[in-house]
Amino acid sequence: MTRHVPALVVGGGVSGLVCALALRKAGIEAQLVEASPRPGGVINSITRDGFLLELGPQSFSGTAQLHQLCEDLGISDQVVLAPPRAPRYILIDGELRSVPLSAPALFMSSLINGATKWTLVLDILGKSTPPDDDESVASFVRRKFSVQLLDRLVGPFVSGIYAGDPERLSVRSAFPQLYEAEKVSGSIVRGMLRLAKTKKAPRGQSTLQTFRHGNQTLASAISRKLGAALLTETSLTGIVKRSDGSFAAYLDANGRQESVTAQSLVVTTPTEVTGKLLVRLDSQFESLLSSVEYAPVAVVSLGYRKQDVSHSLDGFGFLVPRSAGLRVLGSVWNSSLFPGRAPDGQALLTTFVGGATDPAVTNLKLEELANLAHR
Repeated sequence: MTRHVPALVVGGGVSGLVCALALRKAGIEAQLVEASPRPGGVINSITRDGFLLELGPQSFSGTAQLHQLCEDLGISDQVVLAPPRAPRYILIDGELRSVPLSAPALFMSSLINGATKWTLVLDILGKSTPPDDDESVASFVRRKFSVQLLDRLVGPFVSGIYAGDPERLSVRSAFPQLYEAEKVSGSIVRGMLRLAKTKKAPRGQSTLQTFRHGNQTLASAISRKLGAALLTETSLTGIVKRSDGSFAAYLDANGRQESVTAQSLVVTTPTEVTGKLLVRLDSQFESLLSSVEYAPVAVVSLGYRKQDVSHSLDGFGFLVPRSAGLRVLGSVWNSSLFPGRAPDGQALLTTFVGGATDPAVTNLKLEELANLAHR
């Protein structure tokens, strides 16, 4: 028997969950199917020996849209904020150096030399126009500033945010505000200062947030809201487009075969999976979508007794420049940022290994990853 739904959403990660919820809010009935037993995708929070571990993203930016979503779901009281002025560190020559958090602090910092500071002055005093063609983040920073700024600040932050390679990452896609700053103001520094004034968070409020019992709280709350509209352990095995423009989908619900027709189809699975699912709609989908690269990252969470850690852990964590020759991208000091992440007297550190410049990380064993993170 075939049943009809106005919209079928495939993939129960955060994108699929929010999409199905938004459709419902708009008055459109949507069926969401997720192949695994647990919705949330890469968002996954677990507790182990008193430590609250995030196996995927550690936190999120508190946008107005996300704030409203939490209000709608009734979980605003579960949101916890990171200290707004928590120091960030960069590993330079084997030492953790504090990252300046303002333009004046950057000029006073010993993190960059006088020549690099002079390029900042020239940017403020001068006026430039971005090239017509897109450029990489690395090319952008070298053109406007210096190799040192790329190596010591921009590169590590690109790795920390995207686990990406600044030589290949599009500046217009990854950091559109930088491109717009130069386009509108002719100066990155002037443009970013103007943008900061218009989009500044309320004083004392952090934009970095998580949930008291882990980020899984968000996925679980949306799942409860969707109720029967969410089917887990249900895979899409085939899809065809019908003559009337609707879609016929074939599902495997934990061994039980079912067919569904839908006027609209939304697929939120990883691109390689999406290409295979949609190949019958267009043979080019598979080759195009499988060419999209994902940066491989290993997330390693380690717990320590605080007395065994030489650093005070008084901050957000640290990032590592590629020039340091390490396979570690950086580390987040979870127990310093958010309550309830570690037992009393213990510290939880989450380290990220690999990234786009080190794809071989996928070949490492768990013990090897732990040793890299422990160093």
